[in-house]
Amino acid sequence: MTLRNYLRRETTRRQALVKGYVVPDSSRCVQCGICSYNCPIGIDVRRHAWVGSPVKDNHCLTCGECVDRCPRGVLQFERTNIFDEKKFKLEDKK
Repeated sequence: MTLRNYLRRETTRRQALVKGYVVPDSSRCVQCGICSYNCPIGIDVRRHAWVGSPVKDNHCLTCGECVDRCPRGVLQFERTNIFDEKKFKLEDKK
């Protein structure tokens, strides 16, 4: 892998971590609890996976431990526009 490809991949990964949250595919989850066990903050990721809701906990570090440790690949990062600069600029003008 060339340095350019590595940097491009890392930049994309970093953007996903900063501008995203963990989204489960509840149809694939078997409730093993490995995701919650490996969360350094102690978020009950398994409950989010059970009900199919994204992990939008403000304590979430987006470290990726739950995503990496899930044996069935149930969890993934999804980008969001929570920290969209344009949104903040529009709100500041009001």
